[in-house]
Order: sequence, then structure tokens, then C-alpha cells
Amino acid sequence: MTVADQLSKVIDKTGRLIELCTALQEENDLLKQENLSLKQAVDSRNLLKTDLEEKLRVLTLARSLEGNSSADLNLSEKTLDIKQKITEFVREIDKCIVLLKK
Repeated sequence: MTVADQLSKVIDKTGRLIELCTALQEENDLLKQENLSLKQAVDSRNLLKTDLEEKLRVLTLARSLEGNSSADLNLSEKTLDIKQKITEFVREIDKCIVLLKK
């Protein structure tokens, strides 16, 4: 085999490698776009989940306060329970503030 033949083979293989590299780069770009899209979908779902969890927590709290008002609790027990609920709200708000600062 002559040097010219060997050089021709090297050039052909290099061309195929360049084509393969280009195809892989295009596939990589598509996968990056898909990954970004999926991350955005996950973030959106997480926000929705957080919102729904908060609504559930508020609804549960509202129902517990509603139930307490119809029960035969004396005034001091009601006051203590409401204070505990308010303290719980304050803690949740503080957690939200910490998360927002991040």
C-alpha cells in the first residue's frame, strides 16, 4: 500500500469522524433542550404541588378551627388552640421567608 493510499484512508476516516462528531453534537443539543424542558415541567409541577399542599393545610386548619368552635371547649382552651395555630402559621411564614432569601 502506498503512502498516497494510506493518506486517502486517513482522510476518509477523518471525514467520517467529523460527520459522526457533528451528528453526536446535534443529538447532544437536542437532549439538552429536552432536559431543560423536562426540568421546567418538574419545576412547574413542584410549584403546583406546593400550592396544593398549602391549600390543603389551610383547609385542614380551617376545618379544625370550625370544629373547635362547635365543640364544648371552654374559652381558655379555645384561646390556647388558636394561639398554637397562629404560632404554627408564623413558623411556616418564617420558613417561606428563609426559602425566598435563598
